[in-house]
Amino acid sequence: MNRRTKTAALCAIILFCLLVIIIAGLLMNRSLYSPVYADKMLAPSAKHIFGTDYLGRDMFFRTLKGLSASILIGTLAATSSAIIALALGLLSALRGGITDKIVSWFVDLFMSIPHLVLLMLVSYMLGKGERGVIIAIAITHWPGLTRLLRAEVLQVRDAPFVKTAARLGSTPLQIAAEHIVPHILPQFITGLILLFPHAILHEAAITFIGFGLALDTPAIGIILSESLAHISQGAWYLVFFPGTVLVVIVMLLDKLGEYVKLLADPMNAQE
Repeated sequence: MNRRTKTAALCAIILFCLLVIIIAGLLMNRSLYSPVYADKMLAPSAKHIFGTDYLGRDMFFRTLKGLSASILIGTLAATSSAIIALALGLLSALRGGITDKIVSWFVDLFMSIPHLVLLMLVSYMLGKGERGVIIAIAITHWPGLTRLLRAEVLQVRDAPFVKTAARLGSTPLQIAAEHIVPHILPQFITGLILLFPHAILHEAAITFIGFGLALDTPAIGIILSESLAHISQGAWYLVFFPGTVLVVIVMLLDKLGEYVKLLADPMNAQE
C-alpha cells in the first residue's frame, strides 16, 4: 500500500475505535462500573476481563468510561487550542509590527514555563474539574502551532495571488479567509491531530496528581492514581490494562499525525 492508502486505512481504524469508545462511554449504564463489594480485588477473568478494584468495580467498564471522558475532553481542548493558534498566527504575520512582537513575546513566555506546572496552575485557579482542565489545556498548547502557522503565513502573504487580491479590493479578512487559510490548512490539520495525544495525556497527567477531574469521575488519571496503592498487593492489572489502552490510543493518534504530515509534503505524498 502507498502512503495515501495507509493513511486512509489508519484514519478509518482510529475513527472507528474512537467513535465506539465515545458512544459506549456516553450510553453506558452506571451500574456496570458501580461498586460491588462482594467482588473486591478479583483478578482478570471471563466475567471481569480487566479485573475489579478495591470497591469491586469492573475495571473494563470503568476504563472504557474513563477513556470516553478523556477523548471528549481532549477533542474539545485540542480543537480550541488549534483555533487560538490559527487566529494568533494569522494576526501576527499579517499585522506585523507591534502586534507581531506581542504575539511572539507571549509564545516565548508560554514556552519558557514548564508545561505541566502551567497546566496545574491554570487548572487549579479555575477550580479544576472538566471546565478547568479543558481551559488549561486549550490555553497552554497553542504556542508551538502558532509559531509554525505564523511562519507559513509569512511565506504566503507576499505571493502574487495575495497581492492581486489586495489590488482588486479584497479586505484583509477576505484575503485571510479565501487565500491564506486554504494554503495553510494542511499544516493546521496536521497540528490539530498532533495536539490530540498531548491533550489526552496531559488531562490524564494532571488528573493523576490531583489537579484535574473530580475523584468521583471515572477517568484514566484517577484510575491509575487509585491503583498505585494496590500494586504491592499483586494487583498489577489495575494499572496495566488502563495504562496500556491509554498508550495504544495515544500512539495511534500520533501515528496518524505523522502520516498526515507526510501527505501534506508534496515531496512525500506519492510514496
